[in-house]
Order: sequence, then structure tokens, then C-alpha cells
Amino acid sequence: VRRGDPGYYAGLFSTADFEAALRGGEVHFGTHLDVTSYAEGVRETHNPSGRALPAIVWDFYQNGCSLRLLSPQAFSPTVWHFLSILQEHFGSMVGANTYLTPPGTQGFAPHYDDIEAFVLQLEGKKHWRVYSPRTDAEVLPQFSSANLTQAELGKPMLETVLEAGDLLYFPRGFIHQGDCLPDAHSLHITVSSYQRNSWGDLLEKLLPAALQMALEEDVEYRQGLPMDYLGYMGVANSDAVDARRTAFMEKVQSLIKKLVDYAPIDAAVDQRAKSFLHDCLPPVLTQREKAQSVYGFPARWQGGGPCNVDILITKDTEVRLLHHGIVRLCNEEAGVMLYYTTENSRVYHKEEPKFLEIDPEYTDSIEYLLSSYPNHVSVDTLPCETSEDKISLATLLFEKGILTTKKPLVQV
Repeated sequence: VRRGDPGYYAGLFSTADFEAALRGGEVHFGTHLDVTSYAEGVRETHNPSGRALPAIVWDFYQNGCSLRLLSPQAFSPTVWHFLSILQEHFGSMVGANTYLTPPGTQGFAPHYDDIEAFVLQLEGKKHWRVYSPRTDAEVLPQFSSANLTQAELGKPMLETVLEAGDLLYFPRGFIHQGDCLPDAHSLHITVSSYQRNSWGDLLEKLLPAALQMALEEDVEYRQGLPMDYLGYMGVANSDAVDARRTAFMEKVQSLIKKLVDYAPIDAAVDQRAKSFLHDCLPPVLTQREKAQSVYGFPARWQGGGPCNVDILITKDTEVRLLHHGIVRLCNEEAGVMLYYTTENSRVYHKEEPKFLEIDPEYTDSIEYLLSSYPNHVSVDTLPCETSEDKISLATLLFEKGILTTKKPLVQV
């Protein structure tokens, strides 16, 4: 996508933001920053140990190395906000890396990735070559490739120069390489999504669960195999014409078809949703949302003691979910769990999955809140048995940052 507008992505991320992240003292080589080079067909990583101090980082850059800042959302509120919007849109984890490359150099060997990639050119320009998948097996791959050599590549299906404001998209499996022209540096951010988010990945969860349920509920799956099946089945016997082979194959096919009847499809989707919520960035709040949630609650130390501590939710308080997609109800062996994203970290999987064990009688109330979003509902309308239960549930969810109120609970 050619914008013809160098300032199109102004404010998203810049070399000044890169510098600010380094000076913040939290960037470490290998964990947050990679120093790379690719010359004469050789891809190298030059990471020392320890903190990525500006003097060391910029010396690497001055000597022709590319700099890859991993997960810039951990350092940039703007990138965090941008990715959080996209993750809600895609319904899949959205990540990012930023790449700063000196003029006339290349930092990475040709390769393909296991993600959908959106390259946003932030500063300077970069020369890109993109190649179609070489085989059917490389179309929408589950895993990224190793580094490839130039000899393994054919003719590029696309060759272009991205300038500031432009965007380049390539799907999983498309080989790509980018190099800087001699007259300008390049800063771009690659936004990624749809990693391990295919039908096959869903079936990896679903089929074992279906088989387990079939084994528990259907005696046919527990019946013994024929005593002599090893004698007529197997690769060595694959070309044999044998009625026993035909019957064996038909039996297996019949059992596989019956698995559909035992497939807990919704439960498998809930498990993928649970994983997605663990992957998610925490929600980005507006000032108004902060004021109407626990994050802006004015409890503080004043006059020798704490004040404004009590969260006084009543049956007349109007509430709603903080954001769409921040919670998921899952029925598990241990009970009913409510997974949520509000306590996630901006660093990928820094925190364990966050969940509350919910009394089964509260399930209808959670579903009511989900279906009511984005409208506010009074606590009294929650389908709990008693007013005390309604207020108790609303207070718990408010304290976890899951609910927001229509008006601030305490006027400051």
C-alpha cells in the first residue's frame, strides 16, 4: 500500500522512541534486543550479555548491524494501544517487533514465517523482495523456516521499495528479505497475527478430547483388536488383497466418523479462547474508563490514615464489562472458571493465566453481563438468587477490573 504520506504513521514509533527505551534501562540484549547482520550469505547474531546501553547499541549500529527491538509494546504505550485494538479485531494474538537497519546493509537472511505479517515503514526506506511458497507444504505453514540461501530462491513475485508511510503485507509461508538502500536508514515495525490459529490447531485440542469421551461412553471403542491383525495390516501388507484388510479399514473409518458425535466442539473452542486470553495484552483505558473502574478508584493515604477505601456498590449501581473480549467462562473439571485479561502484562506471558473460580449459580449473571455489553445494567437485574449475591458478584468483578460503573463510585 503506497500512501505517499511520510507522516502517516507519525506518533506510532520512532528512532526517538527507540532511544528512549534504551535510556529507560530496562532493555537487555537477547531478551528485548537482538543485534544482527547478514553479509555474503551469512546471518549472524552479535548479542553480548547484560543491559543494552545506548553507547554499546549505537556502536553496533554504526558498524553496520541491524537492531531488532522485541515486543515494543512493553516500552511504548502507543504501540500497546495499537496492538490491543488489532487483537480484538483479529480475535488472535497480535505481536510486533521493530527493526532499525543502517544504510546499505541487510540484517536477516531470507526466510518465511508462521504468522501473517504487516510491515509498516516508519522512517527511511527499505528494498523488499517477496517470493511465493515453493511447495504446497510451505503454504500457510505451522512453523517458520530456517534461514535460506539465495540459491534456494526463485524469482521474486514482488520487488519493491517501501518508503515512510507505506505498508507491505505477506501471508504465512511467503519468503521475504529486506535490505537498506545506500542513501537512507530504515525503521519499520512488523505487526504479526494468526500464529497457530488454524483449523488444524483447533483439531489438535478437539480430537483427543473426542476420543477420550468416546472411550468413556461407547463400548465399541473399548473392544479388543482382532488377534491376527498384525499379520495382515501394516505397510508390508498394504498391497495385499485380503477381505480381512478391507473389514479392518472399514472398521477404523467407521470409528473415526463416529468421533464427530463425541466431539466437544464448544469446550475445545473455550480452551483456545482461554489460551488467547493468556496471550492478550491488557486493555488500554481512557481517562473516563479509569475514573469509572477500580484503576481510578480514589483510595489514598490522607491525614494519617487511608480514606475512600470502601467500594460501595449497591443494587442500583449501573455496571458493564470494562471492554469486549476481556473475559471467558470455561467449564473445567475443577469447576467453572472465569479467565480475564485485566491483570495481564505487556510482556508476553510474564504473568500466569488469570482466572476466578465462579460459583456455578453465578454463571447466568456472567453471561448476562456478556450479552448486555456495551450497555450498562443495574446490579439488581443480575440473575442471582439474593441481593447480597448480586452485590457480592458485582463487587468482586469490579475489584478485578472486569466491571466498570456508569458513574464513578466516589466523587472526587
